[in-house]
Amino acid sequence: MTTRRMHPETMVLHAAYRQDEATGAVAVPIYQTTSYQFRGTQHAENLFALKELGNIYSRIMNPTCDVLERRFAAIEGGVAGLAVGSGQAASTFAVMNLCQSGDNFVSSTDLYGGTWNLFANTLKGMGVEVRFVDPADPQAFARATDARTRCYYAETLPNPKLQVFPIREVAEIGRSLGVPLIVDNTAAPLICRPLDHGAAIVMYSTTKYIGGHGTSIGGLIIDGGNFDWEAHAERFPLLTQPDPSYHGAVWTEAVKPLGPIAYILRARVILLRDIGAAMSPFNAFMFIQGLETLALRMRAHCENAAHVAAFLSAHPKVTAVIYPGLQAGEARKRADQYLNGGYGALVGFELKGGREAGRRFIDALQLVYHVANIGDARTLAIHPATTTHSQLSEEDRIATGVSDGYVRLSIGIEHSDDILADLAQAIEQA
Repeated sequence: MTTRRMHPETMVLHAAYRQDEATGAVAVPIYQTTSYQFRGTQHAENLFALKELGNIYSRIMNPTCDVLERRFAAIEGGVAGLAVGSGQAASTFAVMNLCQSGDNFVSSTDLYGGTWNLFANTLKGMGVEVRFVDPADPQAFARATDARTRCYYAETLPNPKLQVFPIREVAEIGRSLGVPLIVDNTAAPLICRPLDHGAAIVMYSTTKYIGGHGTSIGGLIIDGGNFDWEAHAERFPLLTQPDPSYHGAVWTEAVKPLGPIAYILRARVILLRDIGAAMSPFNAFMFIQGLETLALRMRAHCENAAHVAAFLSAHPKVTAVIYPGLQAGEARKRADQYLNGGYGALVGFELKGGREAGRRFIDALQLVYHVANIGDARTLAIHPATTTHSQLSEEDRIATGVSDGYVRLSIGIEHSDDILADLAQAIEQA
């Protein structure tokens, strides 16, 4: 196959796999197995000692997952990937692969509610401190950084605030201080490539647009291979000092014959091995199927969302529309800078009647589904204040962009006229 860099529409179909060598099968097989026959004792020893990479046990690696990992790493421009059991597992691993008790990391306030709770409460209980800052001021990340800061974390297109994160600005601040930026790109696959803008690590909830059909739960972490961990060794003891849980391996040294994959290899052979949040081979197969139409679906998602945003902004009962394509000033500048091919498929809005009007609107929907998800081929709606962000304090909820009356729409790929018709009749009943 050509070595020329292919376009994303082609890579989602062809990257990292051509055919099954044993059978010639074009579709990626589901390797529904727990374990793998070693060629001999030396082969087994080499695998466990990381002298060569290969399959040992499906909690750690699996051939179906491997195709998904390599295909999406190619799409993102990274060096390697790791498939895990959920987007929450991906967020957890992404941070905990660098942080241990006593460390801290700096996160954007503009986050999905489940991620906020993970950072503010669960990781806090493990001794890892999160420092939330407003991304409207990129320098806030620098001010929150000290000698124990291990990474920055952000969402490209924050759900539900929908103000695009200043990726390059914060990545450059981080690199000047020796701090890598981790970006959750769940809501902007293909329309944004954070690694191109200086991010070191990209992660996804594959449950959303990558799967695209609401059938499977999963997550992905992509290592950009573009951060020099050794140059800032004092910040990253988990990568640059002997690891007692793996024969004293120093990950930045151990991977030198394999490439710049210290971060992702440690995530695999330590966190995935020990915590066990593995993606099932069947779900990996489902995500590979979803990838094949991702470019087409994202195009339709973005086009429909633009129609919905225009409709809502002109409706007399709607008091506010939250959508990157309708923003002004710095927010719009960042949307245009980082999003290519559309402003995403998420649209937020508020009705004149506030919280109760939002509830009545959702209860009146007939076509649109009321579910706690985004990224389906179907259009979805939810009231975050009483669902996805309900565990947050009122102050924290407002910081993430969720007011009492906020309604979030995840626009699907149905005909736009049908989506608009259902929204119109529900607004009339709100």
